[in-house]
Amino acid sequence: MGVAIKIDNVTKRYGSNTVIEGLSTDIRAGEFFTLLGPSGCGKTTLLRMIIGFNSIEEGEIYVDSKLINNIPTNKRNMGMVFQNYAVFPHMTVKENVAYGLKTRKLPKAEVEKRVEEILSLIKIEEYRDRMPSQLSGGQQQRVALARAIVIQPEVLLMDEPLSNLDAKLRVEMRNVIKRIQRQIDITTVYVTHDQEEALAISDRIAVMDHGVIQQIDTPKRIYQRPSNLFVSTFIGLSNVLEGNLQKGKEDWEVLIGSYRFPTPPLKASAEEGAILVSVRPEEFLIAEVGQPGIPAVVRSSVFLGVNLHYFLETEKGQEVEVISQSDLGEIIPDDTRVALQVVTQKINIFHPQSKETLIREDA
Repeated sequence: MGVAIKIDNVTKRYGSNTVIEGLSTDIRAGEFFTLLGPSGCGKTTLLRMIIGFNSIEEGEIYVDSKLINNIPTNKRNMGMVFQNYAVFPHMTVKENVAYGLKTRKLPKAEVEKRVEEILSLIKIEEYRDRMPSQLSGGQQQRVALARAIVIQPEVLLMDEPLSNLDAKLRVEMRNVIKRIQRQIDITTVYVTHDQEEALAISDRIAVMDHGVIQQIDTPKRIYQRPSNLFVSTFIGLSNVLEGNLQKGKEDWEVLIGSYRFPTPPLKASAEEGAILVSVRPEEFLIAEVGQPGIPAVVRSSVFLGVNLHYFLETEKGQEVEVISQSDLGEIIPDDTRVALQVVTQKINIFHPQSKETLIREDA
């Protein structure tokens, strides 16, 4: 069973530059917790604070209720997988995996037993006697993963471990990592800037920007109900339209030009006035001119097998992207005038100044 991690009001500075200030979060025992955000947002800095590579200027970090601020890195019982694999080029696969066990001076028989078990678990036993130069990038990353978890750490930390792999290998390795994490039930903190990777692999995601956690939630909630406009536009694609919020006969309504439609359930703080409406490409429906909707013109289209991507321009000159499931019908020709409708229950609405969501948490 994994251990819980408590990060309490931590701050990290480099000279006069504050990278993280007063950050707090709790990571649950045994969960796959991902730190996601753009380059320079502080996610790797936080990971390095957990393992001890970076000092902590203020605040505290607890692992299994034990304060670890002043515990040396080699005493924290954590495994780390790096972006560049960091396998020893002069050692065989088996020797690489056994290295951490030998430094802990375990009996030879115990080392042999654990190494063979982990090679089998990660499915690299056939490569045990190969040198790293004889392995592919994906195979080297499996070796790095095996070396990190063979020591039976309390926590597994992973810093952009798949970024050097090609697209197909990334998908394969993220499935391997998720399977292994479930099997050994280890608390895992994973850093990535790849939104799809985070959505596919995580139990919960913390979206970061400029050293601040913007939202912590399940992948489904992060995607479908972002807490603010940054999360909405960083995760996946979003078309952001200006609109107005009005009180209708029965409930709230959105008005974009002459197109009026109901909203998802809104917070009690919602007020009439200007709003920002976030509509993901798959949340648009293309209707014929004359139907209710936002007037637009098809500028181009791309056929991608399962989906059709349309690029349109609204009557106000705004470019929007629409994704439709492809069927046997004709592709809408360029320069066709259409009406854009929205799947009303899926849209998100944000305050124009604070950029915070106006959608209720239970929506």
